[in-house]
Amino acid sequence: MARSTDSWDESDARIRPNKKGTRPRTKDRPSYDEAVTGRIITVDRGRYTAVVGEGTGEERKIIAARARELRRNPVVAGDFVSLVGDVSGEPDTLARLVKIQDRRTLLRRSADDTDPIERAVVANADQLVIVVAAANPEPRTGFIDRTLVAAYDAGIDPLLLVTKADVKDPAELLSNYTHLAFPVIISKTADSAASGIDARSDDGLSARLDKDAVSALRAYLDGKVTVMLGHSGVGKSTMVNALTGAERATGGVNAVTGRGRHTSSSALALKLNDAPAGSWIIDTPGIRSFGLAHVDPDRILRSFPDLEPGTDDCERGCKHDSSAVNCGVDAWVAGGHAGPSGPARLASLRRLLGTDPRTEAQDVKELGTVS
Repeated sequence: MARSTDSWDESDARIRPNKKGTRPRTKDRPSYDEAVTGRIITVDRGRYTAVVGEGTGEERKIIAARARELRRNPVVAGDFVSLVGDVSGEPDTLARLVKIQDRRTLLRRSADDTDPIERAVVANADQLVIVVAAANPEPRTGFIDRTLVAAYDAGIDPLLLVTKADVKDPAELLSNYTHLAFPVIISKTADSAASGIDARSDDGLSARLDKDAVSALRAYLDGKVTVMLGHSGVGKSTMVNALTGAERATGGVNAVTGRGRHTSSSALALKLNDAPAGSWIIDTPGIRSFGLAHVDPDRILRSFPDLEPGTDDCERGCKHDSSAVNCGVDAWVAGGHAGPSGPARLASLRRLLGTDPRTEAQDVKELGTVS
């Protein structure tokens, strides 16, 4: 016999379970003690390729997806990460990336000097090879200065590689950096098979680089993680191919705009040929702009060691920019302490310290001029 509705109480009510779950939230997180460590070598459309077991008989590549809790954390080439799930590396398997391990260094940039958003370029690099062409496309000292600032700020050792030296003598370009203590390698196209190294690409293009230049650069790379950075068309991928035996696509320069054609769409870490363990070179896509919004003005100044001593005679609170009065750096440069390139270097510093919105693309500075 049915019960009268008058006899019902709260215990008779049936509540439909919450589709989103009813378990209380907890602050405890999995320890992932079983996770394996991998080095990220490239990132492509939400998939991360990592090398695990590096230098052992179990070395293999693993494809992973980032855990949901890490979706706001950028993962870049060079990162060491913790991986769980299927870490066999077999075809059609997918692991889960659950942790980004502490970084020794992080090379960063912003879209422009007023953009507050930092963009991670590569992690855990030991040195940065700044690649510029002596011509075609024309070199930009503004770009070199900016990447030097970013390298020093990140604690990464810089090295300058000048390509296409057979097209134009790079002496005028290099005169701007005679007072700075970092290595400079000059590369050109070899005139014979005996003196050159062929660097082939996957699009059928090839180039013959000077063997001495490749060997000189290689001497700085063994046992280190090195990132190559430069505009499109300057020869980054060509040099990477010569050093690693890879076949990264290479491209030319637009005759109208003077800019290189993008061929690398993502950063890729590659092992050096016949090199000690831990020798990696990271090829990056061509850079259009290199903002320094993340770098404090005082740290920018420290990246100009040829000019910084002049600040000892500055008045208190001097900002050393174009509006500064009685700035000691002016007298330092006028006295020849920064060498013949001092005025150009000071102009470059003040462009970086300026308050007007600017990007590296605007900061061109043709060689031989002072602005």
